[in-house]
This record gives sequence, structure tokens and C-alpha cells, in this order.
Amino acid sequence: MTEDTKGTLYLCATPIGNLEDITLRVLRILREVDLIAAEDTRHTRKLLSHFQIHTPLTSYHRHNCKKKGEQLLRLVSEGKNIALVSDAGMPGVSDPGVELVAEAVKKGCAVTAAPGPSAAVTALVVSGLPVDSYVFAGFLPAAKKARAEKLKELSRQQWTMIFYEAPHRMKETLAILLQALGNRPAVAARELTKLHEEVIRGSLEDLVDHFNTVEPRGEFTLVVAGAPPAEIPSEQETAWRHIGAAAHVFRLEEEGIERKKAIQEVARLRGLPKKDVYRLVVEDKKFKEV
Repeated sequence: MTEDTKGTLYLCATPIGNLEDITLRVLRILREVDLIAAEDTRHTRKLLSHFQIHTPLTSYHRHNCKKKGEQLLRLVSEGKNIALVSDAGMPGVSDPGVELVAEAVKKGCAVTAAPGPSAAVTALVVSGLPVDSYVFAGFLPAAKKARAEKLKELSRQQWTMIFYEAPHRMKETLAILLQALGNRPAVAARELTKLHEEVIRGSLEDLVDHFNTVEPRGEFTLVVAGAPPAEIPSEQETAWRHIGAAAHVFRLEEEGIERKKAIQEVARLRGLPKKDVYRLVVEDKKFKEV
């Protein structure tokens, strides 16, 4: 079978709230394809009904993505055109659509996007925070270690950060962001493009206080300012990362810093107790003398 006889996988953006935000191109594609794969068929069926679209519908979600993905791509390879939609916004962003696209590309299937609404970009442009450089972080990892590592990495970036969060985790996530990033400017947005759109602006501390008195409802998009330039470690400050704590102390001593202050500085930079750094220095010194 040649490439020309294969079908196409269309990634179709759907409204994040207001149904009028759907594009004319998406409506045409949804009418013309052989099949629509939806994250939640009940949700998508309401959208199709509103626009009087009667294309066959099938489910494609996190729990069946492997098996169903194989079926969908087999249909594409047989010449069928398939549209992929999520519950809202662009498929592939914080949903298993990304896995389907990766497999489709690997198999040489044609993939194209019909762009449209995006909660992340919508929240960003109304936030009032810088938009020249930003990073989409999606949902933070649930595991504490992975989450801490992710936030440590993000804390050094000057880019504006965008997160998604569910209402039942909102309070915890805001507290974690405040602790990990400091009290930065931040925005919490919900019900975007809908009648009761809500955009809460302030600082992370303001948002923590707000949701301690107002129960979070609905899915949220969080926009948080990047690190101020003063908080970004210089190359000189991070050059020690490939050496041990004791060697770090000795290096500072070579630069003329007395041992006590060198130990204090190494403990601060590495987030270690001073007594542990002192012990490592003593043990290393003994080893050198043997």
C-alpha cells in the first residue's frame, strides 16, 4: 500500500467553554472524516449534536489508548480519515493524544492539526504576566520526589510558567508552589470563555489565602511569574555541582575564604546541615593525610 492511499489523523481543537470558539475548519473536518476519536464520547456527543454533526464516534482515553490507538492507526493506514478530539482545547496537550501522534509519526501516517482554543494560552494572555517566553508545565507529578525535582528545575527559569490543576488538589498545589518558588506574582483562571469566567490575580500567597476561604471549583489554569534575574544562579555559582561537598570547601579556601565561612557557604548552596559538611571535610582531610 502506498503513502497516497493512507488516510490522515486530524488533531481538532474544541471549545474550552464557549461553543462559538470552534473554527469553521474544525466543523468541516468533523463532518467529513470517517470517524471521530474522543476522550469522553458523552461530552463530545453534546458538541456534535449542537452543530448537527452525525459522524461515527469512538472512545480514545488514557485507559484504552494502547489497544485503541493500534486500531485507529490501522484504520488510517487503510485509508480512513480520523479526527482526534479531547474534552476541551487541543488534543495531545496533557492527554494521551500525544502517544497516538507519536505512534502515527513512527508509522509514517499523515498527521495534521486544525488549531483553535487552548486554556493554557488563553490564561497566559489574560494574566498580565510576561508572554515573550513561557513554559507549559501541565499537571505537576503526584509523586513527591518527582514533583520536587520538577519544581527545582522550574524555579531557576525566568520564563512565565503555566500549570493545570484539578479543584481537589488546588490548595495543596498552591502551597507547594509558594514553598518551592517563593511569593511570586500569579494568576488562577477558571471557566475561561464562559459566562462566569474568573481570573484571580495577585501573588501565590494571595491565592493561598483566597482559596483558604473560597472552595476551588472547576478545572484551573495557573500562571506563575518566572524567577527574577537576581534569583538565577550564575555559571560561577553552579560550577561546583560536579564535585563533592568537601572538595567544594577546599576550592573556596583556595579562593581565600576561611574554612568556617566556606563550610557555611557550601551548606547553604547545597541545602545541607553545616555539621554534615564539616564531617565530610574532616573525613576527606584525614584521607588526604594517610
